[in-house]
Amino acid sequence: MLAFAVPMILAATPADFIADVKPLYDVVTCQGTPLTQLDAKTLAAYCAGQNKRYAHFRSRWAVQATKFVGDLLPPELPEELVYPFGGGDLMAALALFPKAKVITTLSLELAGDPRRLPGLTNAKVLKSSLSAIANASASTLMSNDSLSKNLSATQQGELPGQLSMHLMGLALAGQEPVSVKFFRVEPDGTLHYFSADEVKELEGTTASNLKASWKAPDFSPAFANVEIQFVPRGQPDAPRRTHRHLAANLANDSLPPGVLKHLEAKGRVTAMTKAASYLLWREAFSTVRDYLLSHADFMVSDSTGIPPRHWTTRGCTVAAYGAFEKSFLGTWEPYQEELRKTFATATKLPMRFGYPDGSPGKHNHLLIASCVKPK
Repeated sequence: MLAFAVPMILAATPADFIADVKPLYDVVTCQGTPLTQLDAKTLAAYCAGQNKRYAHFRSRWAVQATKFVGDLLPPELPEELVYPFGGGDLMAALALFPKAKVITTLSLELAGDPRRLPGLTNAKVLKSSLSAIANASASTLMSNDSLSKNLSATQQGELPGQLSMHLMGLALAGQEPVSVKFFRVEPDGTLHYFSADEVKELEGTTASNLKASWKAPDFSPAFANVEIQFVPRGQPDAPRRTHRHLAANLANDSLPPGVLKHLEAKGRVTAMTKAASYLLWREAFSTVRDYLLSHADFMVSDSTGIPPRHWTTRGCTVAAYGAFEKSFLGTWEPYQEELRKTFATATKLPMRFGYPDGSPGKHNHLLIASCVKPK
């Protein structure tokens, strides 16, 4: 099923940062040949730890989740995937939906400036920068959720936190970037891609944090939103797929109208979320919740997704897998009781998906909402 084309505005010549991102990809994913000026011992120590995490993700979670969810996917799904509260978690999106042609993640974190890597000639600064990236990605790779304080920390430093995690996701799926552009979302939902001159004009200014408790970025607002076109590794002429990360506060009173219009222009979508702090349970996030209910044909989530009653009142079905006794974080009891009933006859789930539940057993659990009507 084809999604509607999203209108875009092209700058005179959109700046492509692939020359900056390729070396970054090699370093943070521990593939390829890193820049010679980088301290070899520091890189080796970083990769010793990360390669263990990459192997764990590939051999355990990715295998189990891809097989389990893949067996539940309808034969036809929208080719656009929307992942609110997704942070840097492109790795899970690609594992669950390997055929998605356009993936859009949204979170409080800005993508980051990819140009600083060549200047990391000081071994201590390089070590600190890589440690921040390793800390931010560790919980996603090992536990399939994310820690907000670690994601927030990557808004400062010499390596772009969100972008680095996106590159890890590509590498884990056997993909590599071939084009990297940055853009802003216009009020009408169109995308304006920055030219080199526009990026230069914004130098010396810094982007604002999107939540008061989040660390303020130390880079230009030009690097808030990123588009990565990617192909299978070693196949530069293969058809390109697209990942876009939009930095946005998704609360009703903070969500930019242009972001909502951009999402709506996609038409019907596939969706997912996890480890989202139960924000979709709250009326303060009803706008993004209503968007998903109105546009998603199929959505995968843990208990932090949309409560079942919202789907069923729209004629959709909700299937539960795993077990649920109580929420991982303190939340509204009527929704918790609804989930307990939903999971009462659930079948086993072989892997963790996002948060465990809040019981002593820390149960794995998964919800799948489907609005696809049988033919």
